[in-house]
Amino acid sequence: MKKPICYIIGAGDPYAGHITVNEKDYVICADGGLRNKHIFSRSPDLIVGDFDSLGEIPEAENTEVYPPEKDDTDMLIAIKKGLQRGYKTFVILGALGGERADHSIANIQNLAYICEQGGRGFILHKNTVFTAINDTELKFSKSCKGYISVFSLRDESKGIYLKNLKYELDGQSLFSSNPMGVSNEFTGKEASISVKNGILLVTFNGGIEDVE
Repeated sequence: MKKPICYIIGAGDPYAGHITVNEKDYVICADGGLRNKHIFSRSPDLIVGDFDSLGEIPEAENTEVYPPEKDDTDMLIAIKKGLQRGYKTFVILGALGGERADHSIANIQNLAYICEQGGRGFILHKNTVFTAINDTELKFSKSCKGYISVFSLRDESKGIYLKNLKYELDGQSLFSSNPMGVSNEFTGKEASISVKNGILLVTFNGGIEDVE
């Protein structure tokens, strides 16, 4: 990932690794994600939320407090702050698991929002990466291994091409009511997924280093 990254961390299952943040990157803690700030090589640039998960309002000057009764989740507020600052690549941690399964679903939907705004978001969760694409292509290097699954986030996503995976598609559709794209596999070749019309949720084993 060579482009500047907006990192956002939430209150879900924490990321087990350590992330070195570059000078041009931006770090946002969303509410209870502040408890997980230690995974980054420097302090957060911004802290946002209603802080019902954290249980207290941080005293840091870079804190923005929002009311609990609002249209956007704390995570979506953080994403919008990153977009306002010009970031197009988002790496999101602590977005899944935790005590609120509904927030996990909301964060999957947030990936669709990011790609609709012309960006790309990646949720890191244990050994799996979640991302979403619309009307574009996602490429994988030949070093990728393990499982990869593709789901439609629209009623119908059309013109889907899966190349150099164990199971390929050549322009067919996927539907939100049928998980036909689950449990595909990498084959040791450079692979790609593309969609002509629609939004795809893509999950795969590994990291984001070999994806473009």
